[in-house]
Amino acid sequence: MKKNESAANVKKIDTNIKERPALIEELWVAKKEKWNLSRFIILLTSLLAIGLSIFHIYTAGFGTLSSWQQRSIHVVWALLLIFLIFPFKKGKKFGLVDVFLVLVTLVEVWFILFQGEAIQSRQGNPNMTDYIVGTIFIALVLEGTRRTNGILMAGIGLFFLAYIFLGPYFPGALAHPGVRYGKMVDQMFNGTLGIFSAPIYISSTVLILFVIFGSFLMRSGGGQFFTNFAFGALGHRAGGPALSAVGTSAMVATITGNGAANAAVTGSFTIPLMKKLGYSKRFAAAVEAVASQGGQIMPPIMGASVFIMAETTGIPYITLALYALIPATIYFLIAGFIVYYHSRKLQLEGIPKEQLPDTKMVLLKQGYLFLPILLIIYLMIDGYSPMKAGFYGIIATVILSWIRKMTRMNLLDILASLENGAKSALTVIAACATAGIIVGAVSLTGLGLTFSRFMIDVAGGNLFILLIMLAVASIILGMGMPTVSAYVILAVLGVPALVEMNVNLVAAHMFVFYFGVMSGLTPPVAITAYTTAGIAGSNPSATALYAIRIALGGFFIPFIFVYNPELLLQGDDIAAIVLTLISAIISCVLFAGAIEGYWFGELTRLKRILLFAGAVLLVVPGVTGDIVGVGLLLFVFMLQRSQGVSNTEDTSVKGGIL
Repeated sequence: MKKNESAANVKKIDTNIKERPALIEELWVAKKEKWNLSRFIILLTSLLAIGLSIFHIYTAGFGTLSSWQQRSIHVVWALLLIFLIFPFKKGKKFGLVDVFLVLVTLVEVWFILFQGEAIQSRQGNPNMTDYIVGTIFIALVLEGTRRTNGILMAGIGLFFLAYIFLGPYFPGALAHPGVRYGKMVDQMFNGTLGIFSAPIYISSTVLILFVIFGSFLMRSGGGQFFTNFAFGALGHRAGGPALSAVGTSAMVATITGNGAANAAVTGSFTIPLMKKLGYSKRFAAAVEAVASQGGQIMPPIMGASVFIMAETTGIPYITLALYALIPATIYFLIAGFIVYYHSRKLQLEGIPKEQLPDTKMVLLKQGYLFLPILLIIYLMIDGYSPMKAGFYGIIATVILSWIRKMTRMNLLDILASLENGAKSALTVIAACATAGIIVGAVSLTGLGLTFSRFMIDVAGGNLFILLIMLAVASIILGMGMPTVSAYVILAVLGVPALVEMNVNLVAAHMFVFYFGVMSGLTPPVAITAYTTAGIAGSNPSATALYAIRIALGGFFIPFIFVYNPELLLQGDDIAAIVLTLISAIISCVLFAGAIEGYWFGELTRLKRILLFAGAVLLVVPGVTGDIVGVGLLLFVFMLQRSQGVSNTEDTSVKGGIL
């Protein structure tokens, strides 16, 4: 709002983010209504979801089953839920096709539960039963992926399956002799090198535990605590409402690990509030999209991809989270500065303090809700596995919720958390299963090594061109798919090429991970941006383009840490790491000013170019770049001061600059 123009019209804001009731809760409330087939299916689905969560919590606390059993039960249970929840055609009701697939899945359940040991014992020598059961299972995985992740992800999985047999028909280095059908089934189903490989291993042990933990934390009031704290701390400043939305969404998204889902939850509150306070609907939607999507790169929890990265690289998850901290902080600093400069340019003030939550009271009354996250971090630092840490985090969340009446979880809340947690994991479980098909195909055909060589040859041995190719591939693969899908594919095919060109291992994996995350903002399938646009009532494509502008730092940061791995805390020179951090923070200020066209007042085009050049030079390795970058900063600062430009002179821009 301009100079508190509408502040008086804004009542004491309610920052409570209400979670959609679980179906089991709806049934409880409506228990006196007449029962029918539809209501029975709803109840069955809820009970199966609760059972899936209980199974994983129990195995996390008291020991998992054998590798193949744990992973196969995890996948087939998820498939059963998928066919009950996601109809054959979107918008249609549960029909005959769904009934048929549920029955077929139940047959697969029987084989996995009662013939599991026999199936494993035949690894390397499958029989006709394995061919039939395995083929059906692969088809069910692809259909489940189509329903949850869309036709693109399922199509990619089908393509890699076809590649196993059609290798002789591919050109050049991509050709291979082809593989027998029985060997394919053995790889994909009988062992742990296909569908049940690393992605599903992580999904069945760690990932689902953290999704369930996030469900418990949100149900206990964690989302409201994050929102209250962010608005209490930042809401009164210039640009405060938008900055608070960035903070809230980042904190919640790092728990949920899903940009679009987080945007739907927090955006339903933050976007209308920003619009009410004077921000354009496009800007409000873009800010929420940038913050929600960026939560996947922000420690401590981050998204599913980092758990798989830990398994792939052999680096402990908590260590990877530490490495990711500085780049993630830079991403949000740039976004925050852009929001701040935009607000200053439009003279949009914050919300009066009396209309905001009191930060001290929020910490006193709700701060204990953050303790489970601290417990998880402590346990992982102390050497506990992420799975065990997630188990204790869930228990701690329930116990701590009983401290105060307003957060106390009763039996209904616990059941709802179990149900929501399992259902929230279904999309990623299906994606990980199909990613396993891709991993198995790459392993069977030797594509990993040949594709790496192929990409290096296409790039002409030029690292920058190779990075551009991988960035584009990551964005394309991430369109309409979870980040984990794009990451797994590029980690198998693209990362070896980067490592072969002497790129730091962590930087190589983080590079494709970052661009997989950013794909949620890039048209034509910018899922997170389209979600927030729907809430704000803005044009989806325009919102996505504006979101890219605010999140532009996220597209440049990966290039920076490839050439400057100190940004990922790689290296033993502490002085170099500290200098890199200082340079990066200063670069954030300049970069945001150049993008928004405001820094101590409106900037001319020439000054924006100078600031942008200074921002780039500050993150280029070497002292010379730092010196020149700081020189450009001082030069533009003196120009602004000498010309008497104030941050209130030019208010002609009313609705952003796109």
